[in-house]
Amino acid sequence: MSTVEGNEDELTRKQKREQARAQRKELEQAEATDAMRRKRLTQLGIASAVVVVIIVAIVLVTSGGSKTSVPKPSSKQANQTVAEVNSLLAGIPQSGNTLGAKNAPVTLQYFGDLQCPICKQFSLVALPTLIRNYVAPGKLKIEYHSMQTATPEPATFNSQQIAALAAGKQNKMWPYIELFYHEQGEEKTGYVTESYLQGLAQQVSGLNLPAWTAARSDPQFANAVTADAQTATAHGFTGTPSFLLGKTGGTLQKFEPGTYSEPGPYAAAIEKLAKG
Repeated sequence: MSTVEGNEDELTRKQKREQARAQRKELEQAEATDAMRRKRLTQLGIASAVVVVIIVAIVLVTSGGSKTSVPKPSSKQANQTVAEVNSLLAGIPQSGNTLGAKNAPVTLQYFGDLQCPICKQFSLVALPTLIRNYVAPGKLKIEYHSMQTATPEPATFNSQQIAALAAGKQNKMWPYIELFYHEQGEEKTGYVTESYLQGLAQQVSGLNLPAWTAARSDPQFANAVTADAQTATAHGFTGTPSFLLGKTGGTLQKFEPGTYSEPGPYAAAIEKLAKG
């Protein structure tokens, strides 16, 4: 009897040990599973944080983080830009959208979008040479016309082009468009706001701001933008800048210089027309 009871006690102890061992294994497995879950959650949290950072960076870049704002009118940068523009245009007659003497023998019509980066390249690199060598001496006059290419929204395009034309009512259109190109922001960043247009106007030397603001509602300027678009379409223009060139008073022809950074082809064509 004692032997059987001893065997039963031993069996019971063995079962208890196995049961305890099984419980420990279950506990260890549970702890390992929990640790793995926490690790995965941590990794997921880090990955999510990285994704959030990337998204924020993209939003900043595409919605304004990289755009260029207008320098404050009294800032050093603005003063330097204004001085450069004023120096280039000093002493040259202006009338509406025209830069240069009315009786200049050659006329260049320049179709541009103020948000177009290629127009900026032409205006800042090739155009100054043409202004100094041909417009200032009275050999060439340049008319600026509107053509929507780079500006995404028609309403914004009309607003910015009309703002420039309104400055032209005071014979200040060319300083306005030159300042616009100098301070042009990156495409598709929505940088052209009312504040931007007002900031440019404040930098135009001698511009009467109340008169400029009132002129922007004049329907003649909206009509001018529409007429420019019709002219551009009639000549088959597909991009900006585009040009018409010819003798003043005659029929202007489509001019394709092949470059927007080298003044040579423009100068050669102007010289040929002036001599002819």
